[in-house]
Amino acid sequence: MGEAGAGTGAPGGPEASPEAEVVKLLPFLAPGARADLQAAAVRHVLALTGSGPGRALLAGQEALLQALVELAPASAPARDAARALVNLAADPGLHETLLAADPGLPARLLGRALDPQWPWAEEAAAALANLSREPGPCAELMAALAAAEPADSGLERLVRALCTPGYNARAPLHYLAPLLSNVSQLPAARAFLLDPDRCVVQRLLPLTQYPDSSVRRGGVVGTLRNCCFEHRHHEWLLGPEVDILPFLLLPLAGPEDFSEEEMERLPVDLQYLPPDKQREPDADIRKMLVEAIMLLTATAPGRQQVRDQGAYLILRELHSWEPEPDVRAACEKLIQVLIGDEPERGMENLLEVQVPEDVEQQLQQLDCREQEQLEREQERELELAPEPWVERATPT
Repeated sequence: MGEAGAGTGAPGGPEASPEAEVVKLLPFLAPGARADLQAAAVRHVLALTGSGPGRALLAGQEALLQALVELAPASAPARDAARALVNLAADPGLHETLLAADPGLPARLLGRALDPQWPWAEEAAAALANLSREPGPCAELMAALAAAEPADSGLERLVRALCTPGYNARAPLHYLAPLLSNVSQLPAARAFLLDPDRCVVQRLLPLTQYPDSSVRRGGVVGTLRNCCFEHRHHEWLLGPEVDILPFLLLPLAGPEDFSEEEMERLPVDLQYLPPDKQREPDADIRKMLVEAIMLLTATAPGRQQVRDQGAYLILRELHSWEPEPDVRAACEKLIQVLIGDEPERGMENLLEVQVPEDVEQQLQQLDCREQEQLEREQERELELAPEPWVERATPT
């Protein structure tokens, strides 16, 4: 969730300085304040979060941040308060200030996000997803997750809330998925997710096809991609206990009609797909799916398993169809790995190969040139495309 819409209105006079206005707001945010004044105060806070200087002003106010989190859920201003926190957390430059002002903010937001009765849990999850993009806040959040009861860890509760339909009847909780993706950048989180006894990955896999939210699909795919960095678990991930590959390939598959011989090479779930089968519409998610498969080809056994399940056939058709240059480039690299010769003895694990410094510099230069070429292609496509019609809000 980017920045939530900011309202207008202020309880303070127009001549008051911003610092003075913030001080004046605190009594109106107290639990016993009059409802209409409290609503006006929260609307003013939300309006301040719509600008960089306003966010910088609010980020260091410990009492105000705590007041926003603690507003009663039944009160009318509670949603605007939650949206203000989303906006504050969306600014990476303020994360350090936010945590310095209120070190307990991640833990309190986590409690709200995982409370099945909290009506604004989606906003709390979105604020955490924004906040956890940076390493420092992400580590703070992981500490909050680890502080839960050992029998029911915070990560387990997060996964359960994400994978349980109707966990919160008043909040869809789609933003728990990008939150989990951010946390899965940490080795401790990946160790939890990849624990064979917990069956976490198996619970996440069906969500790669979740039809109602690209936010949820993208967060889950990002989580799975991060897990694929752990090459020691590739055999388990590709084996029958998890069988991850069909779940990564199915969103990339279209309605192609393969020959009988080719069809037999594909997993059962990818055979004889209906003529109206649609590929994943989000280019970023398609790219993450390709990258996850690429990671699974890091070892020789992994490459063989991916080949044996007919991944090349799906990727070949994807490459022919793919309209986005960066996704097409990622697809080309994966195809080259699958159809190319095997590396020399001792270099079978592509994630552990030591690249000489001069070769690494040459590869970086090639990557830069490739990226520049992709950007030029995209610019040419934009020049040829008609200007989209954009609905704009009418000033009031």
